[in-house]
Amino acid sequence: MSGLFTFLRICLLALVTLLPHPVLAAENDGVQQNGDAPHKVNAAAELPKMQKVLDNIKQRVSGETNDSRLNELNDLALELSGDADTLMQDIIPQRAQLHAQLAVLGPAPQAGVGVKETAEVTSKRSKLENQKGKMDDQIKQAEAIKNGSINLSAQIVNLRRDALKTQLALNAGSIFGARFWSPLFNSQSGDSDKISAFVDELSTTAALSWEPDWRFGTIAWVLAAMLVATLGRRYLEEFLAWVGIHHLPEGRLRRSFLAAATALTTLLAVALAFNFLDLAFTRHDQVMDDVRAFVDRLVGQSIICGLIAGLGRAFLSTRRPSWRLPTISNEVALALKPYPPLTAALVFIFQTVETVNSSVNTSVGTTIFANGMTALLIGATALSISMRTNRVRRRMLQEGHQPEAKSTVVGLIQMALTLVGVAIMVALAIGYVTMARFLSYELVWMGIVFGSFYICSQLVADASESLFSTNSASGKRIQSSLNIDERHLGQIAALLGAAGKTLLVLVAAMALLNGTFGSSTPLELVQKAIEFWGGKGLESLNIVPAHMVNALICMVVGIWALRSVKRWLEHDFLPKTTMDIGMRVSLITLFSNIGFVLVILMTLSIMGLQWNKLAWIVSALSVGIGFGLQEIVKNFISGLILLTERPVKVGDLVSISGIEGDIRRINVRATEIQLTDKSTVIVPNSQLISQNVRNATMGNAQGVATITLTFPLDIDPQQVRQLLLDVYGENERVLETPEPSVSFKDLTSSGIVLAVTGNVASPRQVSGVKSDLLFDILTRLRKEGVVLSTPQTMIIEHKDEQLVLKEAPQE
Repeated sequence: MSGLFTFLRICLLALVTLLPHPVLAAENDGVQQNGDAPHKVNAAAELPKMQKVLDNIKQRVSGETNDSRLNELNDLALELSGDADTLMQDIIPQRAQLHAQLAVLGPAPQAGVGVKETAEVTSKRSKLENQKGKMDDQIKQAEAIKNGSINLSAQIVNLRRDALKTQLALNAGSIFGARFWSPLFNSQSGDSDKISAFVDELSTTAALSWEPDWRFGTIAWVLAAMLVATLGRRYLEEFLAWVGIHHLPEGRLRRSFLAAATALTTLLAVALAFNFLDLAFTRHDQVMDDVRAFVDRLVGQSIICGLIAGLGRAFLSTRRPSWRLPTISNEVALALKPYPPLTAALVFIFQTVETVNSSVNTSVGTTIFANGMTALLIGATALSISMRTNRVRRRMLQEGHQPEAKSTVVGLIQMALTLVGVAIMVALAIGYVTMARFLSYELVWMGIVFGSFYICSQLVADASESLFSTNSASGKRIQSSLNIDERHLGQIAALLGAAGKTLLVLVAAMALLNGTFGSSTPLELVQKAIEFWGGKGLESLNIVPAHMVNALICMVVGIWALRSVKRWLEHDFLPKTTMDIGMRVSLITLFSNIGFVLVILMTLSIMGLQWNKLAWIVSALSVGIGFGLQEIVKNFISGLILLTERPVKVGDLVSISGIEGDIRRINVRATEIQLTDKSTVIVPNSQLISQNVRNATMGNAQGVATITLTFPLDIDPQQVRQLLLDVYGENERVLETPEPSVSFKDLTSSGIVLAVTGNVASPRQVSGVKSDLLFDILTRLRKEGVVLSTPQTMIIEHKDEQLVLKEAPQE
């Protein structure tokens, strides 16, 4: 029986071998069916080619930023995925035939059991198994290429979606065109199916939270969120207001504290409410990871939206108009009351839409549509705020009520709001949706940063002033404990307030340079600040629009901060010290020079300037620049020497090259010297370093008033000496130490020459004192009958041809 079975197996094998079959034909570079079919694709040759194509697409995608080329690469990836799937479908039937042939042959017999099969059967089985193994590997490789192409296509779509946030020059189509609105009517991209699937996941999550074992907890967390967002916020705000009224000293600190408390309570209420909702619906273990990630993003967005609403309520303060920080009339505040929550809601809704697009990998067209709607509504809101404010002010004027006087800063803010709103609308109309989205989000982000900075800076300044004020209990306690002067308390308050404002300026600058909504967490800001100050901003030259905007913001903020600190030093801090005015002006000038250099370097750094790329430019122009800037650099260095070494300072009376006057200002290049007639002489700084300069006031030098008089030979010298000393001693501005003195200078044919000398407090008083002394001396000499010597002159006249000699006094 076993022999018969073996014989039948051999016959079937021979029959199958004689039939045409694709695997055996593939060994001869082609497969024929029915004698007339064309050759099929050689998988062994095509799969390496497909892998090379996939690698090539990946390499091109990694360095590509152009949207149209990314779209072409996406099409290539999808086409490659289809080819791999087609090849895999061709190989699967061939593998099935091999599997059938192996089933006919059966498994290899065990040694010593049954009839021993022939060598031909063993060889055929081994050959078929090898071919089947190759086909299995080919199918796996084709499937890997297909999956890799699909994943690469998804990555390209994500890159294109993310690039829409930075490619400001990309024209995606006007909002008035059908291309913009096509995602609402065109379902070819499959976005509706993806969104429906994601909505089903959210529905499943909600159903899990409503299961009998979880239902009570869900209701409790939802109620907690509602209570925190309504009653919790209200009563916490009332409690903080009570604390400010009853426990803070009277003054501006109460207003700034209430504004900060209003913003903080709104932020905490919104953030806690969303965290409670997160716990209500995602605490189940079976919630999918993508749903958890989606809800976590919503919770993060709630912080930004709560801050927007809180800052708006703090600024407008419609419930307590008398405690309002900015100068805004009550009519304008009531008209603007709906806009902070409206803006917060719009930001939350469209950030949620973007999060959904990112979670379900929607098409680029849908992403552009969402971005365009975001920019449209935010731009319309900005224009509406500006127009409504102007309309309310005009109505107040018509009714005879005078609106609040707008400051320059408020006017600039309103103008910027209007211009940005118009720019958003124009960008949407001409098709630059990415630009419009960028402007809208930057507008909201700048409003958040500047609003937070304004309230926090007011709070820091008021708290510093109130803490160290001698009118407050804390200031009196500090003064009595440390036994320090009131002036020193004022200096400490000024320093503390300045340090707080400086820290706030740095935080605001880093937030503006590194933020919109995706990089607004404190840890990310601190990390980017460390990287920036560590020098990473100078590693490469990468001039892009975002870097240009950041550089412009840095320059404006830096100059504003520099001037603010300069004004603070000049008017608040340095006058409270014991420094003289010259030292103050020198410090302010030196600070300004160094500050401007740092601002310029920081601006270039943010632009991505790589200094080694400028080396060849500097080398090529060094000779010409050297000759052209030689004097300027020399005067600049001389100015730094004057400010640090201080051989002369502001307020000194100096003489140089026949010019005498007071130094009024030491600039970067030259020094201004004011003469007695109030005219000004500009002297290059290098001359004050290289030439002989007389500083009449250096080291608190005293002035010397010396008067030289000539008397006749017949006077009483002792009487005249005592008379001159009495005149000097009676003058209030002549110092008693050293005492005035009279010296016998000379004895000539014209008379006795006496010099009287006295010291005054300052060289600037010499001229006025000498004038007063001469008046007194002449009056006293005439009263005592003492005359001054009159120089004699000889006049020769010709009269009647006789020479006549006359002596006449010289008039």
